[in-house]
Amino acid sequence: MSDTATAADAQAKKKFLGVFALVMINVAAVLSIRNFPSMAEYGWSSIGWYIIGTILFLIPISLAGAELATGWPEGGGIYAWVKAAFGDKGGFTALFCEWSNNLVWFPTVLSFIASTLAFALTPDLAGNSLYMFSVMMIAFWGTTLIAYFGSEISTKFSNIGVILGSIIPAILIILLGIWWLVSGAALVIPAFTPDAILPEINLDTLPFFSTIILLFAGMEMAGFHALETRNPQKDYPVAMAISAVIIFLCTVFATLAIAFVIPASELNLASGVMQAIQYFFNAAGLGAFVGPMALLVTIGGVVSLAAWLIGPAQGLGVVAEEGNMPPIFDRTNKYGAPVAILVIQALIGSVISLLYVFLPSVNQAYWILSAMTTELLCIVYFFVFAALIKLRYSRPEVPRPFTIPGGMAGVWIVGGLGLFGVVFAFFVGLMPPSFFTNAPVYIGSVLLGTFLLAVPPMIFLKFKKPSWGKGNTPR
Repeated sequence: MSDTATAADAQAKKKFLGVFALVMINVAAVLSIRNFPSMAEYGWSSIGWYIIGTILFLIPISLAGAELATGWPEGGGIYAWVKAAFGDKGGFTALFCEWSNNLVWFPTVLSFIASTLAFALTPDLAGNSLYMFSVMMIAFWGTTLIAYFGSEISTKFSNIGVILGSIIPAILIILLGIWWLVSGAALVIPAFTPDAILPEINLDTLPFFSTIILLFAGMEMAGFHALETRNPQKDYPVAMAISAVIIFLCTVFATLAIAFVIPASELNLASGVMQAIQYFFNAAGLGAFVGPMALLVTIGGVVSLAAWLIGPAQGLGVVAEEGNMPPIFDRTNKYGAPVAILVIQALIGSVISLLYVFLPSVNQAYWILSAMTTELLCIVYFFVFAALIKLRYSRPEVPRPFTIPGGMAGVWIVGGLGLFGVVFAFFVGLMPPSFFTNAPVYIGSVLLGTFLLAVPPMIFLKFKKPSWGKGNTPR
C-alpha cells in the first residue's frame, strides 16, 4: 500500500471536531460564573460595562479570530497567526505570554473550585487551608491527566462539562432571577432607569476597565484546534458567532439576577455565585438542591481550567516541534498530547498554589502577579489585532473563506477598536490598588515581572540549535 493511500486511510479514520465542539471550547474558556459576583456589585451599570467590553474586545476578537483561523488554520492557534505576520519572534512571544499568564491565574480558579465544592460538603471547609490545597491539587492534576489523553478525550470532557457546569447553572440563575421579578419580591438594587446603565468612569473605576476588556479573554481558544476540524474555514466562523452570543447573554442576565438578591456590600467575590443560588433556593423552598448545584458549578470551574490548561500547552507543543525550544518541550505521547509542557506547567502551578494557600502574607505580591497576568494578556491580544491588520497588506493573496466585512476600512475599525481596548487596558492595569502606598514600586514590579515572563522566547531563539525539534519546516 502506498504512503498516499495510508495517509488517506488515516485521514478518513480521524475523528474531527465539529461546530458544537468548537463552541463548547470557547464557552468553556470564556463563560466564567466566578466573574458574575464582581460584576454584580455594579448593579444596572454592569450592563454598560459589558457593552463596553463587547464593543472594544468581544466583537473584535471574535471577528479577528474568525478571519485569522480560516486564513491560517495551522496548529498553534495565535502562534500561527502572529508568526505569519511578525515571524517566529512575534508568534512565539504572543503564545508564551498567553501560557505564562496562566501560571499565576491557575491558583485563582483552583481556589474558586475548592471553595465552591465546600458548599456541597460544608461551607466552613473553605476556611481550611489543608482542604483548599488538597482539592486544588486534585482538580489541577486530575485535569492535567485528562489532557494527557489528547484532544478527543479533553473535548468530550469539555462538551459535557461546559453544559453541566456553566450553561445550566447560568440559565438556572437567570430563570430564578426572572422568578424573583415576577413574584414581586423586593430587589436590592434601585429601580431601573436608562441612566442607570451608564457606567461611572473615574479614577477609582479606571482600573476596573482592564478587567472588563479581558473578561472575554479566551475567544481564540478554539483556534488551537483548527487542524482538528474537517472544515475550519466554514466551521470556525460559525462557532465564533454562536459562542459569542451565548457568552454575552448568559453573562449579562446571570449577573443581573445576582444583583437582584445580594446587596453589593454583602457579596463575597469567591463564593458570591453560591450565595445567590443558596438565597434563591431557600426562598423557593429548595434548599436541599444547593449541594447538587455547588457540584455543577464546581464542574464548570474545572472545565474552564481545562480549556486554559490544554490550549496554550498545545500551542507551545507546536513551537517545540518546529525546533524553537529545547527537545524536552517536544515530548508528546501516543495521543499527541505535549506531556512535558503539561507536567512543567502543573509543577509550577502547584508551587504557586502552595504559596497562595499557606502564605497569606504574600497577598501584596500576589496582587502584583495578578496585575502581570493582565499585562501579559494585553500583549497577546495586541499581537493578534496587529497581525490582523498587517496580514491584509502583506499576505492579501492568502484565501480567507471568512473576511471581516467592509474591506480595509472594516479591518481597521475592528483591529483599531481591539488595539485601543488592549492598549488602554495595559496602562490602566498599571494603576495600583488603594492599599499600595508606593506607586512607583508597584508599577516597576509589574513591568519588570511582565518583562521577565515575556522574554524567554527571545532567549530560546537566541540559543536555538539545529538539533532541536524534529526537523520540521515551519508552515
